[in-house]
Amino acid sequence: MALIQTGLIWVTYAIAIAILVAIASIFVYIYQTPRDRAASVTIVCIFTMSALLATVLLMPVDIALVSSTSSSKDGRKKDWATPDRVENIVYTLKIVYYSLYSLDAILCLLVVPFTYFWYEEYDEDATEDGSQTVGSRLWGAFKYTLAFIALVVILFLVGFFVPAAKKAKQDKHLDLDYFKHLLAENHGERALTFALGLLITIGTLIYLIYTAVGLALLPVALIKSAPSISAPSLAANTATQLEANRERQRQLEGRNEGREGGLDARDRRELESLVREERTLIRRERLAAESSGENRNWLVKAWIKIEAIFRPLKLLGGFVLMIIALTIFASMLITGIDKAKNSICKVNCGYVLGHINIFQPLNWIFVKSSKVFPIDYIIFLLLVLFLFSASVVGLATVGIRFLWIILFRIRKGHTSPQALLMATVMLTLIVLAINYSVAMMVAPQYATFGPQTYCDRPARHPGEQPDCTHHRNAIRHCTELAENPVAKDVCTPSVVSTFINRVTVNFPFFGVVDFWAQFAFLGIYLIVFITTLFRIPKLDTDQLDADLEEDEEEGLISSTGRRFNATWQDITGRTKQNYGTTNGARNGSGSG
Repeated sequence: MALIQTGLIWVTYAIAIAILVAIASIFVYIYQTPRDRAASVTIVCIFTMSALLATVLLMPVDIALVSSTSSSKDGRKKDWATPDRVENIVYTLKIVYYSLYSLDAILCLLVVPFTYFWYEEYDEDATEDGSQTVGSRLWGAFKYTLAFIALVVILFLVGFFVPAAKKAKQDKHLDLDYFKHLLAENHGERALTFALGLLITIGTLIYLIYTAVGLALLPVALIKSAPSISAPSLAANTATQLEANRERQRQLEGRNEGREGGLDARDRRELESLVREERTLIRRERLAAESSGENRNWLVKAWIKIEAIFRPLKLLGGFVLMIIALTIFASMLITGIDKAKNSICKVNCGYVLGHINIFQPLNWIFVKSSKVFPIDYIIFLLLVLFLFSASVVGLATVGIRFLWIILFRIRKGHTSPQALLMATVMLTLIVLAINYSVAMMVAPQYATFGPQTYCDRPARHPGEQPDCTHHRNAIRHCTELAENPVAKDVCTPSVVSTFINRVTVNFPFFGVVDFWAQFAFLGIYLIVFITTLFRIPKLDTDQLDADLEEDEEEGLISSTGRRFNATWQDITGRTKQNYGTTNGARNGSGSG
């Protein structure tokens, strides 16, 4: 029975990874620009995103495996869960975690930078005339990557030799067995712990900006944005306006043929206006063709059709996501207040909380659902994908910046390979921060012990487990502060919570920064959310010339109006025959 349960848990994880690879592939394929698509960039981005999401989704597997060793109904250790079997489960999870964390660090700090420089080194002319070979290109990319290799070496050396926190060792609250276990580690573990703590902290600083903004914007954007005109109708209407525009230009040029001095001032101004309008209409025509899937591959066309089919559900989905986002906000705020007030060692251990003192909705949902696997896994998967999507929305909205200077923009079908690689690094760091936030703030009890309980009664005979069959009120949830000998034997903390708590206990600075950054996250979310509720979306007209007016043209497809006829036309790919003619006649030559 135990082997079947363990196998089911790992099979579920494998299915989730397959789903993640598909999601990462679709994300990369949809966002990258078709003109500059590179196989190396695509493969590295997909693999990196799949690896980092697989790291986060190992958490419910971890919790399910350690929780399967005990019965939450009577608080007893299962007969098959001998100390050796439990140790084997924990050891296997440690190997998987260390492998994934190390892989994430290598991908983020070495592989992605090397791929970036490899792409930058490519010179089409030099390749054609033979002056650039694969070897020279490899050396050029490796040359610049040496700085990142040195950074990784320094990072692990600092972590290897840096001493553990003295205050943490002297804190009387950390004499408990759970915390002693966190402090007892070798130098190799300390090096990895330090590196992970630093990456989580850097990721948290990125996470509190991009994910907070995206978490506030994503639901509101779904509620407020809907098509006022379909892509086929826009294409037909634009073609009519463009034809009328060019006909008017021909009339003006024909009227002034042979006239000395050429066009008069009035006609010249009108012609210049028509030329500017023609450029805008050409861009609009190109955008409409891209939006309707013309000259695009089958995957993009299918994605456009699916978006159109589910477009009427955007309003309902936006309200649901808004409720989920507010629940996440409330849960994080409750946990933050609880930790700030009731943490047993405060700053000395990064605000580790012994047990939950205030009811927390998301934690309660996860603990209850974890009793029936894989319900909690499905909920966890949806939560991670929601936070990941919010991070992508935040990146697309804010852009990749250095202070106030925009370095790259992240947009569907217009993201350069360099921007995609930088976005991948940022998402890697953000997902590590999400891992901390979910485990320590969103659902701390679930992330540490899951549904595990223990029987708080003495055993009838030495060597036997206590029996709470007829004493349900004696069953207690496992916590870090439980010093009952029975709790020590029954309760097994998850590997992920042990690893993250090891970071905050051994290096309290990381724990303090990560903890208080959660309040900054909540503050940014609240400001953006309130602002977005009362702010009407408008087109970005300041970047029209600088960005070829593509931002404005993309906004022409969406507005706050609701037209289900436009949705149907996007699904079928056809428009009414008289739409463009009627609208074009009504609007004349149109307005850019």
